[in-house]
Amino acid sequence: MSLLILFIYACITAVVVHALLNLCTRHANRLPPGPTPWPIVGNLPHLGQSPHRSLAALATKYGPLIHLRLGFIDVVVAASASVAAQFLKAHDANFASRPPNSGAKHIAYNYNDMVFEPYGPRWRMLRKLCLVHLFSNKALNDFRHIRQEEVAILTRALGGAGQSIVQLDKLLNLCISNALSRVMLGKRVFGDGSGGEDPKADEFKDMAAEVQVLAGEFNIGDFIPALDWLDLQGVTKKMKNLHTRLDSFLNTILEEHKTGSNNSRVSGHNHFLSMLISLKDDADGNGPKLSDIEIKALLLNLFVAGTDTSFNTVEWAIAELIRHPKILKQAQQEIDTVVGQDRLVTELDISQLTFLQAIVKETFRLHPATPLSLPRIASENCEINGYNIPKGSTLLTHVWAIARDPKIWTDPLKFQPTRFLPGGEKPNADVKGNDFDLIPFGAGRRICAGMSLGVRMVQLLIATLVQAFDWELANCLEPENLNMEEAYGLALRRAEPLMVHPRPRLSPHVYTSG
Repeated sequence: MSLLILFIYACITAVVVHALLNLCTRHANRLPPGPTPWPIVGNLPHLGQSPHRSLAALATKYGPLIHLRLGFIDVVVAASASVAAQFLKAHDANFASRPPNSGAKHIAYNYNDMVFEPYGPRWRMLRKLCLVHLFSNKALNDFRHIRQEEVAILTRALGGAGQSIVQLDKLLNLCISNALSRVMLGKRVFGDGSGGEDPKADEFKDMAAEVQVLAGEFNIGDFIPALDWLDLQGVTKKMKNLHTRLDSFLNTILEEHKTGSNNSRVSGHNHFLSMLISLKDDADGNGPKLSDIEIKALLLNLFVAGTDTSFNTVEWAIAELIRHPKILKQAQQEIDTVVGQDRLVTELDISQLTFLQAIVKETFRLHPATPLSLPRIASENCEINGYNIPKGSTLLTHVWAIARDPKIWTDPLKFQPTRFLPGGEKPNADVKGNDFDLIPFGAGRRICAGMSLGVRMVQLLIATLVQAFDWELANCLEPENLNMEEAYGLALRRAEPLMVHPRPRLSPHVYTSG
């Protein structure tokens, strides 16, 4: 016990000395402005319970480029479009890697995944595999029918709900998970194709949500390495337990494939897992090699990032439309004009639905799936806006604050899709990383690899739910009283799930045809 006390005192002394030295050199290095750090913990207390809101408030006070000292780590926050463009465009190569963090270590197979893999040949190989086989235009078009089939199953499930109350996120998760798994694995992971709720799907949804919460935690051990082993917040223990459950889920998928219980082709196309395993088993030595761990890490990325963020966005959109019935009615009228009421909208119809596309963009703006983009790390010293950004600094791009910047957006807190229509303030804005006013998927080299799939899936789901149903809130709740509070995490979820009565509005056969 005496040795432990001595060790703790030594750690504290080292931390205090380091903090004092940092305070002395702060101005000499001309770091960006920011709040004065506390001893030892630095600016960690400034983050509060909702770091995205706390950092947005700090940007209002200190400007769009902020420096924080979180424990021993320099952190810079880009909270305006112009500053974000300097980091993610002019200095993109310098910020192409991720900083070390406990989530990548304990959940994502010790950095063996695509999201946290350091920038280099291995990362480029993993990204290329996904872009070619899952996210290219050809792949997306080849598997369009799968997305439309799963959305039709969801529509039938909602249409048959009758007077019952529906927790929308559960069915959205089921739909998106099965659409993704049919392409990745050649089969539905959950359910029997009826679109009804599934306990396994609920369990996976809870695990995916826990990933987003834990990955969004500012774990003290990441910023004060000497305290990492103490796991003061209990985060590491939770991450390890979650990893065990996720690994069991992924091992089951791999074992099913190896025992031949899974069909290896989808409508004439090799599914993604079959292709990955072929790389692992290829004996000629010419192609890239993947281990089981790398395959599971990649599947984990795709399942978690591909489901949780998408259904959260759709849920936010429906909540906003319920609160704005005139906008909902206008969207329904547009779809009725283009599609009619005798069939469901398809992906091929979306290009003609300009108001629907504006609704999707406004949802991405006001409720970005990731409020603070995944962190990046500076490989070398650089200068931004006349300030020194030290090598090893962590970069956070404040997507949420940029999308609510009153210098860019008129009435930024208002849900107003017309801002993206001809004659509006941003008629040509896109979400593909070219317009830094609106970067829900990030930008630069580490932009979300699944952006194209995510946009297609979100557009189709929102269009279908708008076309096929009128929406009433559970328990006779008035729309203006709907709770729109956020639950902070890596993904920005609703604090309360959306409980609704869907009311069919199309021809009856639409909800029964297979």
